[in-house]
Amino acid sequence: MSIQIPGLTEVVIPAAITVHLGAPDEPAENVTVSFLDYIKNVASSELYPTWPESALRANIYAITSTALNRVFTEWYRSRGYNFDITNDTRYDQAFVPNRGIFDTVSTIADQLFDSYIVRQGRVEPLYAQFCDGRSTWCPGLLQWGSVDLADQGYTPFEILQYYYGTDINIHTDTPLAEAYETYPGAPLQLGDNNPYVLLMQVSLNTISSNYPAIPKIPGPTGTFDTATQAAVEEFQRIFNLPVTGIIDKATWYRIRNIYTAVTNLAELTSEGIILSEIPEFTPEPILGEATPRIQEVQYFLNVLSAYYNTIPSVDINGILDTQTRTAIMEFQKTMGLPITGIVDEDTWNTMYNSVVGILDTLPPSAIALPSLLWPGTVFQLGSEGPNVYIIQQYLSYIASVLEGLPSTEPDGIYGPETEQAVRRFQEYFGIDATGIVDQYTWNRIVLIYRNLRFGNTRNLGQFPGTDIVAE
Repeated sequence: MSIQIPGLTEVVIPAAITVHLGAPDEPAENVTVSFLDYIKNVASSELYPTWPESALRANIYAITSTALNRVFTEWYRSRGYNFDITNDTRYDQAFVPNRGIFDTVSTIADQLFDSYIVRQGRVEPLYAQFCDGRSTWCPGLLQWGSVDLADQGYTPFEILQYYYGTDINIHTDTPLAEAYETYPGAPLQLGDNNPYVLLMQVSLNTISSNYPAIPKIPGPTGTFDTATQAAVEEFQRIFNLPVTGIIDKATWYRIRNIYTAVTNLAELTSEGIILSEIPEFTPEPILGEATPRIQEVQYFLNVLSAYYNTIPSVDINGILDTQTRTAIMEFQKTMGLPITGIVDEDTWNTMYNSVVGILDTLPPSAIALPSLLWPGTVFQLGSEGPNVYIIQQYLSYIASVLEGLPSTEPDGIYGPETEQAVRRFQEYFGIDATGIVDQYTWNRIVLIYRNLRFGNTRNLGQFPGTDIVAE
């Protein structure tokens, strides 16, 4: 398994791209447009709609790949600019604000905007240099030459191989993501353990080949150890940054900048990250300590695994182990989310909504909830979220088995109906009838649900669970 971080080792289609309407250092307006609109605009500015379809397709692959390379490498942002690409054809691609779009170009762009050229075994989109081939020449695709090849019967891929070499592939169905900066949002320092540390370690080791004073980091694992700190300090010393041994935003983008420079990421002969060079990132869980949030994630993954063959089932042990992280990444891949292995807000919300969509179609008797740990929060009138939904699912099944208990419709909102169901449950089992789910009530709900669902139900209603044996 290789670690994937959007914008670092996994390519995603940004929701939008910011274009500087001039040369990089020239004062000019920045405009932000959707990535698809950008591709259509450039293609309509660079190409003729009457060209053969094979030529148009080959050129649009090149246009998309070049734009994605600029975004992926943060070519301009890592140099301190506040845009992704320029419209100056000496540096980038033609872009004309508010221009009309050719119908032929628009149709093809709709099909190809999430595909790009990549060299075999590499990660980054190819910087697919091109020029018209009549008034200008370059060591890449010649646009009028592509027309001649198309007229000779060449396919789009054959045209691309003709100009860029036979060691290329077309990567399709690239996931879409919101626009973002790759900086993780907080400094990386001694003791941190995450995928961002791993990518900085890989980058620093690559840079050290050109700057031998930077010590190699042996066996990068994603843990910010003293060897990583020493490499960061030497990097900062060489490139005139404050020598703190901490990767703050300035150091992060300076590493990105130098890494891009030493690997020629934006050149036709890209020498960027090789897939096999990316080591596995395995987080360091606290062994033996189960986390309620991770339990919920694992349960959700198991529900989803029954409906998506791409998502593996996992043990519900509350520990963020390699098995769980792999399943999270498969979920993200299946849902078109950035593949990080980290349960951020978007991943959590998508996971929860997906599970609710499944469970809402099933009767309580068809749902098997695990023994989930109390999440450490008291739930009461006004509470919302996945844990409230789980409480409602527990209570719905209990009410379907025991007479006299009201059911509640699971919706994730702790309203008056849920409060009443909790209060009646507490009265039924001799608990202070507060209508609030604290740790004791949570544990009783889980215990009684599990025994009703999977264990012995004799004498259950006589008292407060004395006849119930926990699993």
